[in-house]
Amino acid sequence: MTDLIVIGAGLSGLIAGYATAKAGKQVKIVAKGLGATHWHAGSIDVLGYYPNDTIAVHRPLEILRELTRTQSQHPYAILGEANIANALNRFIELSREIGLPYVGAANAGDNLWLPSPIGAARPTFLAPQAQLAGDLRRTEPMLIVGFSGLRDFYPKLIAENLHKQGHTTRAEFLSLELITPRHDLNTAQLAAVLDDEKCRAKLAAELKKIVRPGERIGLPAILGMDAHAAVLNDLESQTGAEIFEIPTLPPSVPGVRLTNALRVCLRKLQVRVDLNMDVIGFHAEGDRVVWIESDAASRPLKHRADNFLLATGGILGAGIDTDHTGKTWETIFNLPLVAPANRGEWFRARFFDPAGHPIFRAGVSVNHAFQPIDPNCATVYSNVYAAGNVLAYADPILERSMEGIAIATGFAAAQSISEQ
Repeated sequence: MTDLIVIGAGLSGLIAGYATAKAGKQVKIVAKGLGATHWHAGSIDVLGYYPNDTIAVHRPLEILRELTRTQSQHPYAILGEANIANALNRFIELSREIGLPYVGAANAGDNLWLPSPIGAARPTFLAPQAQLAGDLRRTEPMLIVGFSGLRDFYPKLIAENLHKQGHTTRAEFLSLELITPRHDLNTAQLAAVLDDEKCRAKLAAELKKIVRPGERIGLPAILGMDAHAAVLNDLESQTGAEIFEIPTLPPSVPGVRLTNALRVCLRKLQVRVDLNMDVIGFHAEGDRVVWIESDAASRPLKHRADNFLLATGGILGAGIDTDHTGKTWETIFNLPLVAPANRGEWFRARFFDPAGHPIFRAGVSVNHAFQPIDPNCATVYSNVYAAGNVLAYADPILERSMEGIAIATGFAAAQSISEQ
């Protein structure tokens, strides 16, 4: 019998699967598709803005104390500061284990400030090594390099916006033919091309011609897929300059790298990850779920386990669905939801309201073991747990807390399951 089935292959599901397997349990992950890692920058946001999207956070672990005091049901408040810090440290260790080290600011506890795809400053707590040299708190001038014909990366726009913020920045273009004769590749495909040593040597030679002494070079996030560390090291050693990646629009190469590395790690731990498994039903006996079932060609396929972890995401991840009448529901176990009572309360009047929109705080309420609870605080199913963006009382995109919540609650739910 499988000890745990995780429903969802996003960051929270993969982290929970890893932690539970490390505790000696048999784990399987089933998911309809890939998680949000392929959409975000590949960095780990813990808390970027609080209490709204106009007030930037510089030391998130300190601000968490205030958040815990004012929002007692927020996932971070349930976890506590010590558990959050421990989960982030465990993730750093895991990132080294999988060969994709993540690092933070030199001053422990500070947010990094990295350039976005349009040259805005984005706060994040941990970033892949390849993004670290782009920290905007540094004073070295930047050279932003793009490729003629590359979609969705505009070095002149990035440089102009960074310059307006007081950073010494300039832009240059190179020919895309340095990398490939094709002109219809996305960033993930270009990253795979740069795994070739000869290809990146040609790129390094051209970069060396245009970089000025003391400049750090910003490139689109295409520095290799399977040989990422080698690509970064080769380019830096051959150009004599620090190099940093700027994440582009999806698909996110840093996010894909992280997902791929975690899945390789899970395979080594004997964790099976089955994608294209659309969970359509379940069966419970008393207060325990016995099995879930996924859609299949002839008849639904049953998956049995001792425990189940819900990591399907929130409104934007399809873990919660809605209709035109204002009804909201959790899509797997039909768990009780914390959500606005009617459709008229979903959104505020202004689209870009700094306080966000109430519907994005909808989700499943849990106890301290991360078991879903009903409005009377009673556990719904004794062997069902929840983690990540399906949880209520947080707006991860507004707060820039998505990955921090995913990692911390993934580890916490795994600990509750293992202790049981």
